[in-house]
Amino acid sequence: MRVTVVVFTFVVAVLSAAPPPSAKEILDSVRMLEARQQIDLEGQLREDEKVIPFHLTQTGPLIRYSFADPEEVLQLRLGENGSRLDLVTAAGSEKFPAEKLNEKIRGTGISYEELALKFLYWPNARVLGDETVRTRSCWKLQSVAPSRDSQYWNVVIWVDKASGALMRMEGYDWNGKLAKRFEVISAQKIDDRWFLKQMRVEELQPGTNKVRARTYLEIKR
Repeated sequence: MRVTVVVFTFVVAVLSAAPPPSAKEILDSVRMLEARQQIDLEGQLREDEKVIPFHLTQTGPLIRYSFADPEEVLQLRLGENGSRLDLVTAAGSEKFPAEKLNEKIRGTGISYEELALKFLYWPNARVLGDETVRTRSCWKLQSVAPSRDSQYWNVVIWVDKASGALMRMEGYDWNGKLAKRFEVISAQKIDDRWFLKQMRVEELQPGTNKVRARTYLEIKR
């Protein structure tokens, strides 16, 4: 009798458990989290001995990256259906040239396309399951590029279940080979809110796990 009760309880628990969210729901939560932050911080891109400082400001869905020497101001707007990266000059702002999105920022391992977070809006996404990343329980998704305009065929994304924060990303080239890996190494609490502190970006020799270059994106108080 006791075994029957235990089995019955288990079945009820399984049937009453909430179904996992869809890929769209998960990505919506990521975009919502990204678009509601208020930031005014200093940051840097660091690769070996090269350090490239920048100033980061964000007011809701509008994010601005300001570089010096030479001066370059990039403005990212996160919309409901897509993102737009602009180049800001003294004459105003204009859409960043599409043919230059795959170029690297200041010769580092981060491209303008990645800064624009285009992969968060790709329509062909699915949930692969869940995994733990740095003790955090995450949803694992695969988002497939809608066209060859991207340098990636697909991006695999790990999203923190509790916060909606991006924890890890892997970009696969058009031959299906892993080409780049992004991973949050640490976070920091500022004004009772959690922000990225350090992210590691690894460029890999496609088809191998050999790291060709390693860049760190670091945010300071």
